[in-house]
Amino acid sequence: MFMGEYQHSIDDKGRMIIPAKFREELGSTFIVTRGLDQCLFVYPMSEWHVMEQKLKALPLMKSDARAFTRFFFSGATECELDKQGRINIPNMLVEHAKLEKECVVIGVSSRVEIWGKQIWESYSQASEESFNEIAEKLVDFNFDL
Repeated sequence: MFMGEYQHSIDDKGRMIIPAKFREELGSTFIVTRGLDQCLFVYPMSEWHVMEQKLKALPLMKSDARAFTRFFFSGATECELDKQGRINIPNMLVEHAKLEKECVVIGVSSRVEIWGKQIWESYSQASEESFNEIAEKLVDFNFDL
């Protein structure tokens, strides 16, 4: 399980260090794709195959399902760790997440997310301010702490 928040930087070539705590579980090869809320989703291959099956099960006749599947898969790329524990993030994904020098890498259960530092700070602050309201709404999904 992935958890925690780590500060890292990305260089001009799109290379970024993956936190050591995430490397073993991610494995040497994994998938990076466009995520929601202007971040990147990073999946170990085993979890990527689960997501792939879920997306294949969406109804092809629904335009929203087709649009989401296209968005998700067209941005996906297979990445490998180099000897320094870095990955090379393709330019289109750097642009999607508006990654600049400073980045935040967070663990979110079965995936890792990569955020531009300013975007993460804004998102995190807004979410923190409404955390109790969000928690209350989770009861609608049969979730209770």
